[in-house]
Formats: sequence, structure tokens, C-alpha cells
Amino acid sequence: MSYVKATDVLPEEVLDLIQKYIEGEYIYIPKRECNRKPWGETTKSKEKISARNADIYKIYKEGVSLKIISEMYYLSLKSIQRIIVKMKREIQ
Repeated sequence: MSYVKATDVLPEEVLDLIQKYIEGEYIYIPKRECNRKPWGETTKSKEKISARNADIYKIYKEGVSLKIISEMYYLSLKSIQRIIVKMKREIQ
């Protein structure tokens, strides 16, 4: 995220109105709901996690214990169990 100078993008009357509430501070203006992208769409995080989960399920099917898998991926045992249950549901 980069910062934009308010005087470069806002009309003077809008800037005056904002300065009544906050002056000389940083302010975050969120995107409109219709312009938001789903989580992971811009960073490929969703794809990486899906690939990781597929790998976890594959080695689970090969007989590797849940404890070892959790140590390999630095995840809790409960997280590994959730991933495996989710992958089983997706395959069926």
C-alpha cells in the first residue's frame, strides 16, 4: 500500500471538511465493497496453500503419521486434521 498526498487528489472543500476531524495524521480509506478482491487473489497465497494442503494429504495417504506431518509443516496437529478432513470431502 502506498500513500497519496491528499492535496494532490482531493478537492479543497473535501480536504477542509476532513481537516475538521483529523489533521496532520495518517488516515486509511478502505476500498468500496464492490472493488475488493477475494483473499489471496493478488498474492497467489490461495494457490500456495492449496498446493501445500494437497501435499499434506498425499503424504498422509502414503502413511506418514499426523505428528510427523505437523512437524514437517510447522502446523498444529488439529490444523493437519482439518486439512485432511477437508481434502477427503473435496475428493468425494
